[in-house]
Amino acid sequence: MIKLRLPIQKNPLKSREDLSEAVKQILNPLKPFYSKGKTLLQLGSTGAGYPESLAGMEGFSRILWGLVPLLAGGEKSEIWDIHLQGIKNGTDPSHEEYWGDIADFDQRAVEMAAFGYALALIPEKIWDPLSDMEKYNLFQWLNQINKIKVYDCNWLFFPVIVNLGFKRVGLPYNSETVKENLERIETFYLQNGWYSDGVDAHCDYYGPFAIHFYSLLYAKMMGSEDPERAMVYKSRAAAFAKDFIYWFANDGSALPYGRSLAYRFAQSSFWSALVYAEVEVFPLGVMKGLILRNLRFWFSQDIFDHNGLLTIGYSYPNLVMAENYNSPCSPYWALKTFLPLSLPVDHPFWKVEEEPLPLLKEKVVQHSPRFILSRNDEQNYIAAFNAGYQHTNDHSHIAAKYEKFVYSNLFGFSVQKAEWGLAQGAFDSMLAVSECDNIYRGKRKCEEYEVKDNVIYTKWKPWDDVEIKTWLVPGTPWHIRVHCIETRRNLDVAEGGFALGLEHTQYVGQKPEGITLPKESAAMSPWAVSGIKNLYGNGKAELVYPNANTNLVNTRTVIPTIKASLKPGTHWLVNAVFGEPGNETIMNQWETTPKIEFGEERIYLELGEEKIIIHK
Repeated sequence: MIKLRLPIQKNPLKSREDLSEAVKQILNPLKPFYSKGKTLLQLGSTGAGYPESLAGMEGFSRILWGLVPLLAGGEKSEIWDIHLQGIKNGTDPSHEEYWGDIADFDQRAVEMAAFGYALALIPEKIWDPLSDMEKYNLFQWLNQINKIKVYDCNWLFFPVIVNLGFKRVGLPYNSETVKENLERIETFYLQNGWYSDGVDAHCDYYGPFAIHFYSLLYAKMMGSEDPERAMVYKSRAAAFAKDFIYWFANDGSALPYGRSLAYRFAQSSFWSALVYAEVEVFPLGVMKGLILRNLRFWFSQDIFDHNGLLTIGYSYPNLVMAENYNSPCSPYWALKTFLPLSLPVDHPFWKVEEEPLPLLKEKVVQHSPRFILSRNDEQNYIAAFNAGYQHTNDHSHIAAKYEKFVYSNLFGFSVQKAEWGLAQGAFDSMLAVSECDNIYRGKRKCEEYEVKDNVIYTKWKPWDDVEIKTWLVPGTPWHIRVHCIETRRNLDVAEGGFALGLEHTQYVGQKPEGITLPKESAAMSPWAVSGIKNLYGNGKAELVYPNANTNLVNTRTVIPTIKASLKPGTHWLVNAVFGEPGNETIMNQWETTPKIEFGEERIYLELGEEKIIIHK
């Protein structure tokens, strides 16, 4: 199939001019989609958990994240006059497209932050041109955020950013709200620069593209008035950067993990905020490279429709993986990454040459997200081995997004399409269990966990009378999963390896010479290999073909899987899982199977040069 290449997909993204042009290439296609009163963007017909009119306002607001730095840097925009008229109408209570009064926990509180951002960075564009009545309307509408409750997470920063905008243009500034919210956000802080997105919440991209992003805005704008807090925010961001850099490969891709992945290139907005706030934890060229390569990676993916509009999804349009709060306008939050455009043309960021990643360790422990990350920088491959969390929530596909045993930039991860069978469940990188009724479930949370230098331990209970202890021994291309399953009921279990994309598959279900099914299973394509071997427990191999569009990276996949049936009692299942970019060395690598010696009290594992003992 011949795919249409949009102008942005041909943009080299090397110079300041290229970056400015990229913003225009994203924003200019929106011109035909403004409502009559210019207050809403009507970009699609799919729904979210809030009304269509609110989704339209969301789109209007989110493009400010790209439009504001473009204008702050002295550029012009074809849509700014349209947008300014929309601001006048949307904040006018007498206008038919008034954005309305807001209530507690209102989605519009999220979107108001972009207006505070605009007031702070481009007051001469958004504030000065307004009449006295228009200024009054804008203030009254935005000031509602100081009178409502917001969710106890990154949302607490939205009133803060609005008040920074008020302060910039001389409006009443609610210092009490700012103080209270920032003190509450302090309780989310963990260690080494890491925040969870709320108390007892997940560590995911909401740390870098929300909490750190906004704290760095605050540090830059309030450095003279609140120098102590500004310095704390900068030092935390610097510490976090030393861990977060491990989530990025040199080809620009980053680790797909957690929720809100439809925001795509917001992944690199943290590096943009570091540059803006003048936190040079790495050389400026390194941070420039991180930003530009991530943008190039994303603009080479199928993330735009034929009109040039961003779509919901990850590497391709995909509603299956979406959250309930993803409207057709939501992906434009990704524009936050263009913050460097607000820097002057003579800023060193524009003069320095982009640099590759520094030399990084092949394996590193990150305790806050409960990860051990393995990297192969020559192959642009990242695998994050994961303990999971002792809590859960009601967001979509929460188990798939936070509880899989390993997450990979190459293979992505899969979400469940429906409940019937392994094909609908798409259980890659997970042990799925069933009451012998073909309805499977994986780990949704853990009861206990421990992350050591070379082993991750987690205990989880799919049912009250089924307890599973899992030990993960990280590595590439091989890693080992050890499960002790204590059950009072009959079970079918299925251990999924990595999901291999079928778009360009060389062969699937065929085995290299020397492999004996059904104990071993592999699938190979020109770009990667996925396989699994049963080392202990009498599991049998099978290739599972999940429903289409369950994987974030590839539309069609195959998952090498080990299956077993268990009677009530205690059972041990040990599998070695293989995942590697390319296939040239598959025969050599595949034959270097990890070794196991199963004792009465201990399990002795040999993975490459590592020798590991697991105490039963």
